[in-house]
Amino acid sequence: MNSKKQQPLKSEKTLAEIFKYEVADGVSEYHLMIHAIQPESTYEEQLNAIIDTYYQLREKELQGTVAIFKRYFLSDASNQADTLLALTAESSDCALSIVEQPPLNGTKVAVWIYLQTKVQTQMLHNGLFEVKHGPYRHLWGGSSFNRAANSEYQTRLLLNDYVMQLIEQGCKLAANCIRTWFFVQNVDVNYAGVVKARNEVFVTQNLTEKTHYISSTGIGGRHADPKVLVQMDTYAVGGIKPEQIHFLYAPTHLNPTYEYGVSFERGTYVDYGDRRQVFISGTASINNKGEVVYPGEIRKQTERMWENVEALLKEAECTFDDMGQMIVYLRDIADYTIVKEMYDKRFPCTPKVFVHAPVCRPGWLIEMECMGVKTCENKEYAPY
Repeated sequence: MNSKKQQPLKSEKTLAEIFKYEVADGVSEYHLMIHAIQPESTYEEQLNAIIDTYYQLREKELQGTVAIFKRYFLSDASNQADTLLALTAESSDCALSIVEQPPLNGTKVAVWIYLQTKVQTQMLHNGLFEVKHGPYRHLWGGSSFNRAANSEYQTRLLLNDYVMQLIEQGCKLAANCIRTWFFVQNVDVNYAGVVKARNEVFVTQNLTEKTHYISSTGIGGRHADPKVLVQMDTYAVGGIKPEQIHFLYAPTHLNPTYEYGVSFERGTYVDYGDRRQVFISGTASINNKGEVVYPGEIRKQTERMWENVEALLKEAECTFDDMGQMIVYLRDIADYTIVKEMYDKRFPCTPKVFVHAPVCRPGWLIEMECMGVKTCENKEYAPY
């Protein structure tokens, strides 16, 4: 067994950060963040540099891998998304998420790519991307959207459609969905509609405060079309047993989300025969009364947020060293310099991206999410 992080790989035009979880017998996992590093270049030049770096890595460091999920972070989706789709058409080999969340290093585009080995993949006719290995079917969805009248109606339609997609694949929202992301245009205005619709759909799916919810991020983010107020990414697993899925609470640090009217879990870990995967929801500087801690103080909010994430990870018997990627959302671009310095000092080698995306409550200046894996033997379950 060999699990390791790798130093970032810097070229003239890009910076690539890679996390490797490599196993001799079974599925290896990789997280890749590629950043453009020449703000003076055009969008097309920056995008081409990122795509070139990706292909080079697939031939060397990441030989034998297949992409499972890609998320592109754009600075101006309405002027950039079409070019991205045109340039990546031949490499659109996986679930694809495109969101306007400007990279904070001053460039126009960055990408997070999740890759694996020894899996069979296919795009299903209903738009979900299937990744098969052993008895499991991993179903990824990227950038689902519709143009219903407002954020509430859009969210309700997104979730109801997703419920049907899962049923078609022999899955259920409550039993099989592990992770969701909601990107909300003008989140200060439109988030309330997302919350209302999600709460109402979840009740119909037996997702309540007495059962469980789903780990999630609800954050500012735009689609290329201004009529799209909400877009959604999803991850579900078919063939999984209920006892393989565990929810994280850290009650000393955070309160249950239903106490302030929302419905998501703080984090989830999933046990397989050979590993434990961890998914930490978007997490901010909150306490166990649901209050914003350290209003207006970015450094202290960052530290409290880290403490909260650490408490969740501890419950999963994990640490930050097990994390394969981090996405950091900042409300105010002026906070980037301080936050980047703090992250570089504490997490020098973890693949991470900093983007401009207001958090769902205005008092929160910063939010982060992460995803990771550790070796963990569970003889009663099939390996990943």
